[in-house]
Amino acid sequence: MKKHFVNFAVVGMTMLFGCLALAQDQVSFTLEDAKLYAFENNLEIAIANNTVEIARKQIQETRGLGLPQIDFNGTFNHFINLPVTVLEAQFLDPSAPDGAIVSFEAGTKHSSTGTIQANQILFNGSYIVALQVSKFYLTFQQQSADLSKEDVVFNVIQAYQLASVAKINKSFTDSLVKSTEKLVEQQQHYRDLELILQEDMDQLNYSLLSAKSEQTNADIQYQNALNMLKLSMGYPIHESIEIIDLPNDLLAKNSIKTGDIHENIKYSLIEKKVKLSQYNVKNRTFENLPSLNAFFQHSYNAYRNEFDFFEDKKWFPQTVWGIQLSVPIFSGLSRYARTSQAKIQLLNDQHSLIQMERSLEFQEIQMKNNLRGAQETLSLQKKNLELANSIYENAIIKKKIGKGNGVAVTQKHGQLILAEAKYIGSMMETFNARLALDKMYNNILTNQITR
Repeated sequence: MKKHFVNFAVVGMTMLFGCLALAQDQVSFTLEDAKLYAFENNLEIAIANNTVEIARKQIQETRGLGLPQIDFNGTFNHFINLPVTVLEAQFLDPSAPDGAIVSFEAGTKHSSTGTIQANQILFNGSYIVALQVSKFYLTFQQQSADLSKEDVVFNVIQAYQLASVAKINKSFTDSLVKSTEKLVEQQQHYRDLELILQEDMDQLNYSLLSAKSEQTNADIQYQNALNMLKLSMGYPIHESIEIIDLPNDLLAKNSIKTGDIHENIKYSLIEKKVKLSQYNVKNRTFENLPSLNAFFQHSYNAYRNEFDFFEDKKWFPQTVWGIQLSVPIFSGLSRYARTSQAKIQLLNDQHSLIQMERSLEFQEIQMKNNLRGAQETLSLQKKNLELANSIYENAIIKKKIGKGNGVAVTQKHGQLILAEAKYIGSMMETFNARLALDKMYNNILTNQITR
């Protein structure tokens, strides 16, 4: 009994590990899974997040400039030649003749100084603006990061939709090849009995070869679409994946038909660029204000003829503090020129914002028209495909019962392939039109992933 239990356990573990290995070889993704994976693994998103983190550190850097700046400086001097001091001789000896000069070496061979100095901004207009800008700049970079994330998710959705459409196209061609092979096999039996003409048989073989050619192309398109999806997700390109959502599942997902163009990320970025230009004008204006700084300095100086600074000998202290006031008076009109440039740039950014708004209004109308047209075309092409499939099946049935011929089957076969191609194309146009509107209204990231 124990032996049977051990054998059963070994078999069970073998099956378990086999299933795990198979699961590792083939990973399946829904569209939502693919987007989540991209958020965690796509390097563009990692770069965007790092840029936001840099902006946070820049806020800390700017704040730090307003805190006391404390430095320590140490110096050591060795005089190869001592400096010479020249005095009139009468300064030392009143009885010396007029014009006589006495020279002598002054100082010591070695000197050393240690200084601690602190500086503090009391008032600086540009620093005040810098604090305001650094906080706003963080929101600007966060939205720039959102734009990068939107582009990544946009590419993932587009690639997933393409792969999904390619998958059903591959299934269509696979089934078409199977049905055509079955027909050829049946008709070959009749040909062997000389109940049908060789011409009809050649037509059927032609249809089969055409179907296999379409099957090969469909398989290549599907593999290419999967590779594009893996690239957009940041998934290892040499590992296999499978998609779960089919086109009808994706078409059933909600998509915004109306929205506010002012929610568009690019529009919001230009709005923030206008705000940054306003801060720049403010900064250039504040450059004309006085600045006030305070400082404190404490130092020790030592003078030696021998290198004995570490012995118990006297160091001479010196302490000083003060306030420094700087008042801009005249800069050769350079400050005026810088302020004027900032105002002109602000005007340009405001014009760009208006231009972007008009462009988005035009694109909104165009995209809505494209979506409506694509949806109507998709509905018609779906009916056309169903009709072409019915016609082809009837042609096969007639051929089987001897009321049709190979030429008719080939013609209907070509119509079916053409109808399928048009249906696939209209489906992709519908997906692209919906996706473009979602991007317009900033719906790609909304309710997807929280920052």
